Amino acid sequence: MPLDFTRHFVAVPMEFKLRNNTGCSWKVTVKLMNGRVTLDEGWVTCAVVHQIKIGYMVTFKLLTPDTLKVIIFNDDGIEVVNKCGKHDEAFAAKE
Repeated sequence: MPLDFTRHFVAVPMEFKLRNNTGCSWKVTVKLMNGRVTLDEGWVTCAVVHQIKIGYMVTFKLLTPDTLKVIIFNDDGIEVVNKCGKHDEAFAAKE
């Protein structure tokens, strides 16, 4: 996460809920790596379900102190819309 983004927090949460454009959510943990806050456990599951590829742009919008809206654009700049599919229940966020 960019340092400018993390400055919006008194303390960066250790876990976020990522919500996509169809309302599906994934729980991800965060960790400090090389002085930066990075998405950790759960991010790979989210990336695989959404078939994120090199060249795609992923945007994050802070909805609540622990929820980020994720919008994904393919390499043509078109928003990727995926309905909730089967994914690792261990990381699925509970509503």
